[in-house]
Amino acid sequence: MVLVLSLCGAALLLALAGLFAFGLRRRLLQRSGGTFDCNLRWNAPAPTVAYAEEPKADAHSGSGPGSGGRPAGRSGKGWAYGIARYNGDQIEWFRVFSYAPRPRRFLERNRIEVLQRRDPEGEEELALLSDAVILACSLYGTRVELAMSEDALTGFLAWLEAAPPGQRVNVA
Repeated sequence: MVLVLSLCGAALLLALAGLFAFGLRRRLLQRSGGTFDCNLRWNAPAPTVAYAEEPKADAHSGSGPGSGGRPAGRSGKGWAYGIARYNGDQIEWFRVFSYAPRPRRFLERNRIEVLQRRDPEGEEELALLSDAVILACSLYGTRVELAMSEDALTGFLAWLEAAPPGQRVNVA
């Protein structure tokens, strides 16, 4: 009985230490300022035009009458929760549920091309924060979608437009 209680206590302490480490990492990332919550979908599929008429059902593709003619790439899957931090001419993106001290992605200002701004649709409304706005971008030819609050989006677009003279910046 004592062994079982000791193992349960040790497991509880490890779980609490893990939660503490998540909180400490987030505080360390935020201490320099310039951070915002930013969900990321890397290599997101490009949306297609909705069908004028419903296609025939296909058991393997997941499209058909049950899909409601939704554009491809608008499901809630593929989003990763993260924290973005401004660092000079780039944004460092960190996964929230990670212990890594280094950023997972780097978004360089002169390589970001804004393609579209939209609201979450369908399953995305459940996968993202309630006040999120989605910004579709192109980075090195890869379609990237960023979801952030309206305030963070305003700051992000201002940061993009504030590029030094001579840099090519495309903000739609």
